[in-house]
Amino acid sequence: MADTPRRLVLVTGPSGAGLSTATAALEDLGFEAIDNLPIRLVQPLLDHPGPDRPVSLVLDMRNRDFSPQGFLELVDEVSQRPDMDLQVLYLACQPEEILRRYSSTKRRHPILDAPTLADGIAMETELLRPIASRADVLIDTTELNPHELRAEISNVFGGIAASRIAVQVQSFSYRRGVPRSADIVFDCRFLQNPHWVPALRPLDGRSPRVQDYVAQDDRFAAFEAKVLDLILFQLPAAQEEGKSYLSIAFGCTGGKHRSVTLAEKVSTALAEAGWQVSTRHRELDRRPGEEAPK
Repeated sequence: MADTPRRLVLVTGPSGAGLSTATAALEDLGFEAIDNLPIRLVQPLLDHPGPDRPVSLVLDMRNRDFSPQGFLELVDEVSQRPDMDLQVLYLACQPEEILRRYSSTKRRHPILDAPTLADGIAMETELLRPIASRADVLIDTTELNPHELRAEISNVFGGIAASRIAVQVQSFSYRRGVPRSADIVFDCRFLQNPHWVPALRPLDGRSPRVQDYVAQDDRFAAFEAKVLDLILFQLPAAQEEGKSYLSIAFGCTGGKHRSVTLAEKVSTALAEAGWQVSTRHRELDRRPGEEAPK
C-alpha cells in the first residue's frame, strides 16, 4: 500500500450540467479520467495498482446500475480506505437551463420513460438531491460557459496540493437570486449605492472611482474589516474539517457596484494573506449566446 493516499474524485450531477467538460478539465490537470463507469466496477478498479496519478470517475444516470443509494454506499466504503483520498464533485444546474441545453443539442435524456423532457430533468434532479447534500465540492454551472467551468475545476483541483482549500469570491444581484453554490453570503445593500450617481452608473465595482465612492460610506470600513476577520477565522477551520472548496458571495441590488467592490477588495486581501482565490462577478460575466458546458 502506498504511503500517500491516492487522490480520487467522484464526479456526478444531472445530465447536461457539464460532466463532460469537467472530465476534460480534470484530465488536463493530470487525472486519469474515466467517464460513465458502472458503480460495481469502481472498487475493482481502485484495487488495481494503475498509474501513479490521481483518478477522477464520472458516475451518473447514463449507466443502468447507477442509483443515488448505490453511489452513497460507494462513498461510505471508499471513505474507509486508508489508501484513498476521496472527494465528491457535484455539478448542479437549474432545470430550466438544462432544458435549454438539451433543446439546442437534441440529445436524448437518460430517463427515457418520463412523459416529457422537462419531466425527466425534474425527476433526475430530485433523485440526485441526496448526493448533492453530501458533496465536498458543489459547482453550479447554470451561468458558466465551458471556459469558466474549466477555470473553476482548475482552481479547486489543480495547482496547490489537495490539502489546500480553494476559495471563490463572487458578486451577484439579489434580483436574480442567491447563488446556489455559495457557502457564505454577505448582503451589501445597506451601503450607499453608486447607481444613483449619474457619472458612476455606467461603471462597475472594479473601477477605483466606484470603490472610492462605496468606501466613503461610514459603515464600509467596519463592515469590510468584520467580514474579512470572519472569513480568515473560518478558512483554517474549514480546511481542518477537510473542505477543499469554499464559496463566498457578496450581493447587492443589481450586482454591479457594491457587491463587486466588496468581492474585489476581499479577494485581494485573501490572496495577500496567502489563500488560493478566484473571483467571479456573476452579473458582469453574463455573455448571451455563449456555448454551455457539456
